[in-house]
Amino acid sequence: MRLTIESLAYGGAGVAKAPDGFTVFVEGSCPGDVVDAQETERHERYARARIVSLLQASPDRVEPACPHFGECGGCQWQHVAYTAQCTAKAAAVESALAKIGGAQIDVDATAPSPDTYGYRNKVEFHVRPTSRGPLLGLARRHTNDVVPIQECLLLPPALRRAPRALGGALRYLSARTDARVDRVALRVSRSGEVTVDVWTDPSGFPRQLAAKVFADAVGASSVTRVIAKGPSGARRVTRVEVLLGEGVWHETLSGDRYSVSPPSFFQVNTRAAERLRSTACAAVEESGANTVADVYAGVGTFTLPLARFADVVAVESSSHALADLRRNLAGAALRAEITPGDAGHVLGTIDTVGAVLIDPPRTGLSKDAGQALLSACPKTIVYVSCDPATLARDAKLLISGGYSLRKATPIDLFPQTYHIETVVTFVLG
Repeated sequence: MRLTIESLAYGGAGVAKAPDGFTVFVEGSCPGDVVDAQETERHERYARARIVSLLQASPDRVEPACPHFGECGGCQWQHVAYTAQCTAKAAAVESALAKIGGAQIDVDATAPSPDTYGYRNKVEFHVRPTSRGPLLGLARRHTNDVVPIQECLLLPPALRRAPRALGGALRYLSARTDARVDRVALRVSRSGEVTVDVWTDPSGFPRQLAAKVFADAVGASSVTRVIAKGPSGARRVTRVEVLLGEGVWHETLSGDRYSVSPPSFFQVNTRAAERLRSTACAAVEESGANTVADVYAGVGTFTLPLARFADVVAVESSSHALADLRRNLAGAALRAEITPGDAGHVLGTIDTVGAVLIDPPRTGLSKDAGQALLSACPKTIVYVSCDPATLARDAKLLISGGYSLRKATPIDLFPQTYHIETVVTFVLG
């Protein structure tokens, strides 16, 4: 069927209307493309198709920079001009809020990332055993397979070829020992500090040799072994062993220095994260609240700036992140009340707060956390989201509980992909 691509969907595919009016998602297309496409799947409300022939290229179609694009699942939109990516992301947030959340609001234009390539401070590489030794790479698009890659253009230029070096180090280690590695995480700060975190099961491990080969491969100042149990995708960290150096990674956001242990989360785009942090904290400050709960506080990305103008209760369940949070507050000579535990349980125990800043995982608020947030009844909620669909679902809950959605600002931390962060302000009444 001949299709004209109208927009981009959250998830990466282009969207078109078939001659019969059916919605069709076309992988690898760009708004403005005219294509001949072959249907590959049909569902009750939509179909999927692949491009057979590109008849007319969109003015927004560009040549992908990475030779692995289309095979590697790390990027979905390298073929789309960056301004069009930003437009699509704002549209995805607005559409989700309207269709899922029932909230009609003009979403702000997407705040662009300062860097469109070379922006990632962390990449996690998957490892797959083969008859010729372990294969290190990134997930193949739409599969659990691994694409071996020579370089990643999302890493800073000095470390773009780190995947090749880490793969060589892993093969060297495997040829000389019985070491089993699940994945390898590389972190690099904008000051050039490099750390490597090697994820394994609890079996024996050649600590000294691993420390040497991984440090030599990429010039790492710290190498750790993260020991985890459980099925893939739901692994539980049981212990972290420091093989070389301090065992933590350091990065700065607007002058604040953060120490981040291997299992702890930190935004992957440092320069854009500064914009995210300032936007969210400004929304809280504008509320005039004297007491603020920072829920899912992590290592203190928002806790530190919030503590400069309000009394902060920081809620976090991870023991690793809690240790980082305490260290980061002490390093900045700031104070906050730290409350360990799950958001759904802890929110109900906190005394009255004027505002809540909440930065949940991609799955959004749990049922308990959502109800506890409504019960806490803060005048202002600033919600930092990394998924438009779960944001919209939670917005519907908050609106039904008496909140109005006042502002939504998408901030792009993930150029060349469909992912988007959004700062949303809800006000009671």
